[in-house]
Amino acid sequence: MIYPIVAYGTPVLKKQAAIIDRDNPDIQDIIKNMFDTMYNAHGVGLAAPQIGLSLRLFIIDASPFDDEDPSLKGVKKVFINAQIIEEEGKEWKFNEGCLSIPTIREDIERKPTIRMKYQDENFVEHEETYSGILARVIQHEYDHIEGVLFTDRLSQLRRAILKSKLQDISKGKVQVDYRMKFPMLKRN
Repeated sequence: MIYPIVAYGTPVLKKQAAIIDRDNPDIQDIIKNMFDTMYNAHGVGLAAPQIGLSLRLFIIDASPFDDEDPSLKGVKKVFINAQIIEEEGKEWKFNEGCLSIPTIREDIERKPTIRMKYQDENFVEHEETYSGILARVIQHEYDHIEGVLFTDRLSQLRRAILKSKLQDISKGKVQVDYRMKFPMLKRN
């Protein structure tokens, strides 16, 4: 099943997500449907809050970046109850976008290396270090489960400049080729 992606302005996007219990009977279906949804929208990552679920779950498939970094070919992962333990290195800019904020892309600074703990789709615990573009994709999705959007990382001035575009997205005044739910649109 392909879920509609919730748009900027939807309250769940600004809320810290809840920890997932390993006894959650729906989690495997949610994961499968999230991958279907992400691929349908041509994304490289998707977090549960983006489909309206306040759960500490996100998925990534970094394969679209394998032309820049061949080691990313086939990198497809599920992160449950993730926690970034450490971020290190000199911050670098990278142009980011978001399925919940279509048509807006901005250069965002993030540290190049992260160490994190998480559980995979089978609730097996991992502690791993990621760097480069892969770390960037993970950090972006991790922000979603913390209630942070990439636009929150922009300067106050830049956010003010984008304010009307962000409001238009909330109202559904945006063209996308995937299903979305808009918080300020009367009919979704």
